[in-house]
Amino acid sequence: MDRLECDRMFLAVVEAGSFTQAAKRLGTTSGQASKLLSRLEGDLGVRLLNRTTRSVAPTEAGRAYHDRLKPLIDELDALDLDIRNISQSPRGRLRLTAPLTFGTRELAPSLSAFAALYPEIELDISFSDRLVNVVDEGFDMAIRVGRPHDSSLIIRKLCAVRIVVVATPGYLVIHGSPEAPSDLVHHACIIDTNFRDPNRWPFRARDGDVQMVGVAGRIRYSNAEACVEAAISGLGLACVPAFVAGDALRAKKLVRLLPEFEIDPYDVHVLYPHNRHLAAKVRLLVDFLAERYKQTPHWEEGW
Repeated sequence: MDRLECDRMFLAVVEAGSFTQAAKRLGTTSGQASKLLSRLEGDLGVRLLNRTTRSVAPTEAGRAYHDRLKPLIDELDALDLDIRNISQSPRGRLRLTAPLTFGTRELAPSLSAFAALYPEIELDISFSDRLVNVVDEGFDMAIRVGRPHDSSLIIRKLCAVRIVVVATPGYLVIHGSPEAPSDLVHHACIIDTNFRDPNRWPFRARDGDVQMVGVAGRIRYSNAEACVEAAISGLGLACVPAFVAGDALRAKKLVRLLPEFEIDPYDVHVLYPHNRHLAAKVRLLVDFLAERYKQTPHWEEGW
């Protein structure tokens, strides 16, 4: 057990508030984490952590040690990174988490293009709608659609996704086309339960006023692609992200309704941990995605 290993484990335990989480972050066991902390306290001759069955918190001495130690370890890590970046092309594993639908439909082609440009970078991508803890679960970065909740991360906007109401021409021939949001109460609506308030659709008129419209229907899906398929089958009106409905709109399988009443778009962000010396591979991917999405997204074209 060298001192640097002990110091890194101490920082991880303080930041995670748990031996188990700290050990997971550093790829070891909670038993080994406890041994490293006991060794460090023995070397220093002072208790650094107060341990209970439910929590771990630094003592006054532990807090002082943490506050002096962390900048030193950060600077050492930054030095290692700078030297590697000077001597090597970007390489190594890059872990990213992204929402399932946006990730597989829209992000995957961009990631493939990035991988072709940088063959020594290994992409480890998790497509999941679960809200992942980026730091605790060892991810380098995350893509989020909608309002980010983790204020501890750096947030950079990539693009905006419009939300559109759609239906088939056949459905509209039978049931009529809504001319105002209030008309939706007379229609079967396909409910996407991923929205914050799925049974209330918020329309913004050109004068800026927002009208919350209560909707109902017998089809409820927790996936926008499934909602689009239900709409294509003529089962009702769907309120979905434009990148999901774009292909069907271009093919005239669906038509957009109420275009003069916008629903506020959802912003797409990339998030990554604070680090004064950001790894070159992370910076490259962030900049690459920002460049890809700075123009009008392709899913907005042709309909």
